[in-house]
This record gives sequence, structure tokens and C-alpha cells, in this order.
Amino acid sequence: MNKGVYIALLSIGLAQGLKIPIHYAKEKELRPELFFQTGGMPSSHSAGVSSLTTFIALQRGVPTVDFALSLVYGLIVMYDAQGIRRQTGELTLKVNSLGELVDKINADDTVEFKEEKPKKLKEMLGHQPQEVIGGAILGVITGTIGYYLTKKR
Repeated sequence: MNKGVYIALLSIGLAQGLKIPIHYAKEKELRPELFFQTGGMPSSHSAGVSSLTTFIALQRGVPTVDFALSLVYGLIVMYDAQGIRRQTGELTLKVNSLGELVDKINADDTVEFKEEKPKKLKEMLGHQPQEVIGGAILGVITGTIGYYLTKKR
């Protein structure tokens, strides 16, 4: 494998690992399983594509086809992470609520429906814009450090 792939995979792993202490700092709850879940701060998708794009820019140059492909691909991935995947996560919450409502109707309980905000991380498939930006910043830093550490002298 080439250095760009190693750096991108390292950036993804670093982003996933950072989700645990960031969540702990915000919620005072230790959840090691966040390493294997989607969503949350920072976006590992953004970190991976940003680190690869940064590495390519520094190694090959901005006017190359390699950089252009990586940049466009990265922008699509980041847009998808905060747009379509996030909407899918919110739709999942609504479907889960409807399932609970149907169960209440079938049990002849009093029916009360309320719209819920996303609470459970496992239902969050995508990212808030700030999570995507956080991942992108992490990726640029990782890609830059990776380039200078692996640069032939």
C-alpha cells in the first residue's frame, strides 16, 4: 500500500478514537463502543478524505489530476456524510417512533405521539456540519504531518 492510504487509514482510526474522549467531555459518560459506530465528532469520513487530499496536494501538487480526483471525491463524501446520511438517521428516529406508536395502539393504551430529537448515537448515521468540519481539520493536520514524516530527505 502507498503512504497516502496509510495516512488516510490512520486519520480515520484517529477520528474514531477521538470520539470517545470528546463524548466523555460533553456527556460525562465513557462509551468505548463509539469507536465502532458511525456519526459523532469528528467525522472519520471527512478526516480520511481530507488527509488523503492534503497528502496528494503536498506530494504531487495541486494542479495534478490526482489532487482533482481526490478533492472532488472528498467533497462528495463530506456532503453525503452531513446531508443524505444525516437525513437517513433522522428518518430512522421517526420510523422507530411510529413503531412504538403502533405498539401502543395495539395494546389499547392511551396514544400520545411526540416528535423526538436525535438522542441515541447508534441511530445517527450521519454528521452535523460542525462534525464534518472537525473531521476535515483533523484530516488536513494528519495529512500534513504524515507528508512531512514520510518525506524523503
